[in-house]
Amino acid sequence: MILAKVIGTVVSSQKDQKMEGIKLLLLEKIDPVTMKGKADYVVSMDSVGAGVGEIVFYVSGSSARYTNTTEGKPTDSTIIAIVDFIEKDDAYTYQKDKQ
Repeated sequence: MILAKVIGTVVSSQKDQKMEGIKLLLLEKIDPVTMKGKADYVVSMDSVGAGVGEIVFYVSGSSARYTNTTEGKPTDSTIIAIVDFIEKDDAYTYQKDKQ
């Protein structure tokens, strides 16, 4: 699983029929301690209802096709979780409710 921030949406009017109705989001990988972006981006299918500004976990490769939303779909990246908080050394580096 890879930690990232949803920084935008991607709209494609022409796509494979298997992708119809699936939301595409633009993600930036982040450092979990500083919460700063790494300037490393990926477009990912959304299987959990994530939105812009949220911190998420995504999977890539064949694992991206193991969700109910993406099973049998042509994807290499799928958002699988929305992060509620990140804690390191007894201190929160991120809390969803406080952002």
